[in-house]
Amino acid sequence: MTTSAVQTSRGPVTRKDVARYAGVSTAVVSYVVNGGPKNVAPATEAKVREAIRVLGYRPNAAARALKLGSSETIGVVVPDNTNPFFTQLAHAVEEAASELGYGMVLTNSDGSLTRERKNIRTLAARQVDGVFLASCVFDPDVTELEASEIPSVLLNNAGSPPEFNSVGVDLQAGARAAVEHLIGHGHTNIGLAIGTNTGNQLDGREVGWLATLHDAGLPAGPMLHGPFSRPGGYEVGKRFLSMANRPTAIFASNDMQAIGILRALHEAGVRVPEDLALVSFDGSLDAEYSWPALTTVAQPVRAMAEAAVQALVGKGRGDALQHQILPTELIIRQSCGCT
Repeated sequence: MTTSAVQTSRGPVTRKDVARYAGVSTAVVSYVVNGGPKNVAPATEAKVREAIRVLGYRPNAAARALKLGSSETIGVVVPDNTNPFFTQLAHAVEEAASELGYGMVLTNSDGSLTRERKNIRTLAARQVDGVFLASCVFDPDVTELEASEIPSVLLNNAGSPPEFNSVGVDLQAGARAAVEHLIGHGHTNIGLAIGTNTGNQLDGREVGWLATLHDAGLPAGPMLHGPFSRPGGYEVGKRFLSMANRPTAIFASNDMQAIGILRALHEAGVRVPEDLALVSFDGSLDAEYSWPALTTVAQPVRAMAEAAVQALVGKGRGDALQHQILPTELIIRQSCGCT
């Protein structure tokens, strides 16, 4: 049968059109499109897929979702999709979800709690099967999801918020590893560049930095706040340089801040790590390709994504609430003074 001989109905190509072209029943077309529930002989499946290709058939996603009781889609809300760490995390979630047959809708809150709530409402209205939320705050409002009976998992959350599944890392332990490493290089004046968060909540990286210095018998170095961004780090870096007793080492709360600090140091002719050592947090690809390459506390992005997907739509769905805290790893490069 040639394409010109096919008589389709007016409007979009339907399942009936595909069945007519392939010489099979609409039920067989359904089995091929949906991957079951009944098996189809390979030769028959090949005819159906050829008909789909030739006719340009596109299954009705809304009708499929209604029939299956599932949109086969998960939503993701991140605070900054230009941050390489969240880009990597969202990509890892997409891959893990795809292995279970789910698509993904990514939304960005730009660090705004108002926009975060709007994104949650939008995803709830789309009746996604679940939402991964990397929130601007540690204990977010997901009333819209609860009202729609849509499960959620908090991503990149280091606490144990009640009524939530959550996946994160031990921020305090990661900070301790970074600061202890700098102390091991002989630094006694270690500053902290800490990011600002929407809820002005105490960050575990600040707690870990301060506790490690205290345990080593060292005074708290200078601490400066700035946005979790390259420009934020750049401004913080210039402020550190203006200090009369500037630190000899800095622990930055994320890689983007550290890269901004690096620019400020380079512009001022301050050598890294000879004049000032630097360690950051996150383990993004940018850290590996900065100059010098950043020693960084890496978060296990793939393991976080897989744990979150399993809790939301995988074998852990419906289980008792879990707060999974995964270990970080200190990746040694050149910015700390190691060669």
